[in-house]
Amino acid sequence: MAKQLIRRCIIYGAGVFLYCCLIEAAIHFTIPEKDKFLMFLVIYLLTGFGAFEALSEGLAQKKLQVDYLMIILATIGAFGVGRYMEGVLVMILFEMGMIFEAVSMVRAKKSIAEMIDIRPAYAVRRVQGEEERVDPSQLQFNQMIIIRPGERIPADAVVVSGKSMVDTKTVTGETVPQAIEEGDIIYGGCVNLEGVLEARVMSGYKSSAASKIMDMVEQAQNNKAGSEDFIARFSKIYTPVMLVCALIVMFVPPATFSYGNWDMWIYRGLIFLIVACPCGLVMSVPVAFLGGIVSAAKQGILVKGGNYLEALARADTFVFDKTGTLTEGMFKIEEIKAMGMTEEELLCMAAHIESNSEHPVAKSLVSAYEGRIVSAKVQNVEEIPGFGISADYEGKRVYIGNFKMMEEKEVLADEEVTDFGTVVYVGIDQWYAGCFILSDEIREDAYDTLSYLRSKCRALLIMLTGDTEDSGMDVAKELEMDYAYTSLTPAQKLEQLEDFLFLQDDTGRLVCVGDSLNDTPVLERADVGITLGTADSLAAAETAGIILMENELSKIIDAVRIARGTLRAVSQNIVFALFVKLLVLVCALVGYFGMWEAILVEVIAMFVAVLNAVWVVKYTA
Repeated sequence: MAKQLIRRCIIYGAGVFLYCCLIEAAIHFTIPEKDKFLMFLVIYLLTGFGAFEALSEGLAQKKLQVDYLMIILATIGAFGVGRYMEGVLVMILFEMGMIFEAVSMVRAKKSIAEMIDIRPAYAVRRVQGEEERVDPSQLQFNQMIIIRPGERIPADAVVVSGKSMVDTKTVTGETVPQAIEEGDIIYGGCVNLEGVLEARVMSGYKSSAASKIMDMVEQAQNNKAGSEDFIARFSKIYTPVMLVCALIVMFVPPATFSYGNWDMWIYRGLIFLIVACPCGLVMSVPVAFLGGIVSAAKQGILVKGGNYLEALARADTFVFDKTGTLTEGMFKIEEIKAMGMTEEELLCMAAHIESNSEHPVAKSLVSAYEGRIVSAKVQNVEEIPGFGISADYEGKRVYIGNFKMMEEKEVLADEEVTDFGTVVYVGIDQWYAGCFILSDEIREDAYDTLSYLRSKCRALLIMLTGDTEDSGMDVAKELEMDYAYTSLTPAQKLEQLEDFLFLQDDTGRLVCVGDSLNDTPVLERADVGITLGTADSLAAAETAGIILMENELSKIIDAVRIARGTLRAVSQNIVFALFVKLLVLVCALVGYFGMWEAILVEVIAMFVAVLNAVWVVKYTA
């Protein structure tokens, strides 16, 4: 795309240079009319190369580029009535506006990729004891790689040897470096800070977390907003109507009240055709949405398309998960209650089984266990979303989860009552082995975020969680949620979400915020899904329309402000473009505007639309 644009600019520049030379020659020398026509025609073809190419490419794809078609028809008409200089000048000004708009688009898209680019520049691969530097895309499953301090990890891999601290912020959003040792998983895109690591590649680069995130970035502009679709539909009706009006201006007056003035009215009809060209109107909307996407990227917010910005600007219902979203998701064991075994034995068994899960509760139990995990002790692991996890441990079937799981598996347990935290129950076959009582802190920025949504968006705040009623309701009351539903499975969360969507009117939009695999159904079903970007929740990131790359809940405030600013810029661009067109059309019909003045005003209107979008890009929270 960039090479094609450079070629277009070079050809255009050559045409403009020859045009200036020809004007200078026409001032000092007398050029025969036939030669003048041929020279202006050559320059016209050079300056209009981009327009002709875009029109032909559109026709090849069975898509008519009406803006280019109308300008080409108008300028050919100018040649037909002997106004060669004006016809070429109109094409020069039009192509200048289109190149400016194209350059703005390319630079904006490039800036998005650069701001969130976490792709490694190279990988060091070890083959038969020899090290070689290769492109990360050449890495294959099970190959050995070496990551030295300061290098970006080239692919998702398992550490074979070495210890280090790894900066995972660009992928997981965690600001604190993570300690890494043998057996740990490291993700492509993260940065190795200290020791040398030797790791075995888990999958090819295309399947890595970094590659998937960058694919999302590159596809961010493909989802069009409703405003863009409306303008596209509007132009399909607007364009043929304007063509008919231009023909009426050309032929009706000279055939009736201004009898015989064919040259004058054909010329005015051509001006009408130029002014009526919808390019400024059509371009003003996507350039504003692209400005919003760029602005969001500067704030560490990946927006996958203008449609999500538009929906977020109109959101009046926000649905939140609890663990890891409204709370830190970093559990601390407050109390262990063991039945028929010691607390150390209960923790050892739970840690071995939970080492197979990525849930925050599971990680807390594993981190609390100071012993060595022997994976051979655990077999037939089954993770049940909304309930917990079960596995065979040393020949016995063990169930670890909420009280609903104990009831489901007919484990004879008494439900624990606590004023704080989450209770994790453990059952062995049908025997109750004990429980863990864990606490989880509310995010510091949750208070300000929900307060903003409540006051500025007048939003309905809802919490849907799989946690128990005691722990869930405590958080809901503390954050002053309007509604809170606890002990929900992923399917029940989706059912509850459907109820709120059914009650919603056409003007509002529903936003769902989550961070884990369990949240993917509701993130996909909501009008806008927002996820806190983590490598552990890549499925959620792929489903959501907006990703908070820095794992900060307060970024929702920035996202809402940017979305509203973008929609405001879209409305301003549309109103301004229509006003300018109407004003110039009236002036052209009464003879105040010539052809080149009309296209100059159109180009200025395009410049103003782009500059208005730049104001959105300049947004800072």
